Amino acid sequence: MISKTFREVGLLFDGDLQLRIRELFPGDTSRAWVPAYRFDMVVAQEVVGAIELRLGAAPEMVQYGGQIAYGVAERHQGQRYAARSVRLLLPLACSHGFGELWITCDPDNWASRRTCELAGAVLVEVVELPRNSDMYERGERQKCRYRLSPCPGR
Repeated sequence: MISKTFREVGLLFDGDLQLRIRELFPGDTSRAWVPAYRFDMVVAQEVVGAIELRLGAAPEMVQYGGQIAYGVAERHQGQRYAARSVRLLLPLACSHGFGELWITCDPDNWASRRTCELAGAVLVEVVELPRNSDMYERGERQKCRYRLSPCPGR
């Protein structure tokens, strides 16, 4: 079972990249949003992107929304900050009891797909979005589903 109680995060860094906690999001039950850690990706004191770890495993989340979401500012893309940030979150995810993590992205988002692969995730399938989802309403039609094991050997 995934614990939804926030943990002390400590320092998360990989060389020049640091994840700095921006928000401990409590969730929003009216929108079925779960609690989440929200981090800034910081390099040389500059925010280059953001990443979040969502503390839940509802079917819609693992199927379409993903448990990790990230974005890197355009001028900082290509530096592997997102993949490195995903790897930095794995011990935290493991401490919450995740047996597996799901990351989703649009099939034509080749940068995000490469990020998943670099982070160690494996493409499981491409799924159609349901017509009643907010993503479908935004014009999205499919999601690639990548699975990642946060706790090797467990």
